[in-house]
Amino acid sequence: MAKTIQVRVDDQLKESADILFSSLGLDTSTAIRMFLIAAMDVGGIPFAVMRSDNRDSVIRRAIDYRKSGGEFITAEQSLTNMRMAIKAGAEYGS
Repeated sequence: MAKTIQVRVDDQLKESADILFSSLGLDTSTAIRMFLIAAMDVGGIPFAVMRSDNRDSVIRRAIDYRKSGGEFITAEQSLTNMRMAIKAGAEYGS
C-alpha cells in the first residue's frame, strides 16, 4: 500500500526543483523516492551534511574529478542501480 508524504516548501524552491529534476528526466516525486531509497541503503542521509562554506571545495573536487576523466552516473543509471539492489535484496530475503 502506498503512503503519501506531504512537505511544505516555498514556491521558488518547488519550481526550481521541478525544473532541475525535469532536466534529469525525473519528476519531483521520483527524485524524492530516490532520496528515500538511498537513505535506506546507506542507513542515513545519503550525502554529507555540512556547513555551506565547504560547498566550494566540494564543487572544486567534483570539477577536478571530471577534468581528470572521472565520470558521474546519470539519473537513469542511478535508478537502474537502485532497482537492481532492491530486487537483489528481495531475492536474498526469499
